[in-house]
Amino acid sequence: MKLSNLFKGDPVIWVIYFFLCAISLIEIFSAGAQLSFSGESFWAPLERQALFLGLGTVIIIFFHNIPPRFFKIIPIIMLPISAILLVLAMIVGSKNDGGRWLPLPFGLSFQPSEIAKGVVIVSVALVLARLQRKEGTESRAIKYILVITGVIGFLILTENFSTAALLFLVVYLMMYIGRVPWRQMLKLSGALLLGVIAVAAVVLLPPKDSFVYKLPMTHRAITWRNRIESHSARPANPKDYDYQNHRQEAHANLAIVTSNYVGKMPGNSEQRDFLALAYADFIYSIIIEEMGLWGGGFVAFLYIVLLFRAGRIASRCERNFPAFLAMGLALLLVIQAMVNMFVATGLIPVTGQPLPLISRGGTATLITCMYFGMILSVSRYARKTKERNDPFDRGRKAAAAVAVEDSEDVEKAE
Repeated sequence: MKLSNLFKGDPVIWVIYFFLCAISLIEIFSAGAQLSFSGESFWAPLERQALFLGLGTVIIIFFHNIPPRFFKIIPIIMLPISAILLVLAMIVGSKNDGGRWLPLPFGLSFQPSEIAKGVVIVSVALVLARLQRKEGTESRAIKYILVITGVIGFLILTENFSTAALLFLVVYLMMYIGRVPWRQMLKLSGALLLGVIAVAAVVLLPPKDSFVYKLPMTHRAITWRNRIESHSARPANPKDYDYQNHRQEAHANLAIVTSNYVGKMPGNSEQRDFLALAYADFIYSIIIEEMGLWGGGFVAFLYIVLLFRAGRIASRCERNFPAFLAMGLALLLVIQAMVNMFVATGLIPVTGQPLPLISRGGTATLITCMYFGMILSVSRYARKTKERNDPFDRGRKAAAAVAVEDSEDVEKAE
C-alpha cells in the first residue's frame, strides 16, 4: 500500500502533526527525566509517549477516512453521555491538577471534559450549519448554542475554570464566524462581560475565610483566587521571587531567561529538575530553554499555520457543517496551545492547560488526534469537491491518465 493512500487529506496538516509528534518525543525524553527518578525506567517516559502517539496516528487514519457528514451523529449520541460522565466525575472522579478524572482499564484514566468540549464544538457546528441562511444565521440558533454550551460548560466550570473559559471563547468565535446576528452578539458580549465582573467580584473581594468559599460547587474558587493573586504579585526582578510560593513560575522564567536565545540543545535543560510539571503544563518553557527562542517560535508557528490551513480548508467546503467543524476544532487546539504558551512565559496565571500533542498525555493525546483526524476528513471532502467542480483539474487528470496509457502501450509494443 502506498503512503499516499494511507495518509490522505491535507498534506500540510499531516506535516504539522508529525512535527509536533517529533518535538513531543524529544522534549518528553528530556523534560520527563525526573520521572525516571520517581520509579520509572530511563526510557519509560519516551516509550509511553511514543505508544500513545502511535495509537493516535491510527486514530487519525481511522477518522480521516470517515466522511464528515457522519460526524453529525456525534451530538445525538455523545451530548447526553458527556453530561452523564461529567456528573459522574464530580461524584466519584479523582482530583488531579484542577480536574476530575474517571478510571479506565490498564491503569489509565481520562478527563470527561476533554471529550465534552469536542462534542460541544461538533454540536455548535451542526446548529450553525442547519440554521444558516444567505443573510446569516437564524436568530434562534443562539438559543440552542447557549443551552448546549451552558449546560456542558457549567459542569466543566465547577472543576476546571480554564477549560470552561476556553470552550466558551471558541464557541463565541464560532458564532462570529457563523454570522450570528450582530445584535445578539453584542447582547451576549455585554452579558459575558457582566458575568465575568460579577464572578471576579465574588471570588476576589470576600475574605478568604468567607462563607462564599464554602458554598456548594465553589471549592475551586479559592484556588482561582490564589492563582490570580500569585500572578499579580509577581516581582519584576526574578531574584526577588519567593521560590516557596512561586516555584513553578520562577523556574519556568529561569528556563526561558537562561536559554540565551539559541538554547542549550535538547537534553541539556537544567530547570526540568525543579519544575514539577516540566513535561506537561510548563513544557514550552523547556522547549525554549533547550531550543532557544527560534525553537519556541517555530512551535508557535506550527499552531498558527494549523489555524490558517483549517481556514483555507473551510473556505473550499461547499457545505457549512464541514467548514464550521474544521474551524471550531482548529480554534480549540490553537487557543489551548496559546494559553499554555502564555502561562509558560508568565503572561497569564497558571491554568493547567497542556500543550496539544506535545505535553505528556495519554487519553488526552488520543482525543487530540481524533480532532486532527476530523479536520483531515474535512480536508479530503473539500479536495474532492474542488476536483469535482474544477474542469481544469479534471482535464489535467484525464490528460495524465491518457499519458500513462500511452506509455504502457509503447512499453508493450517494445
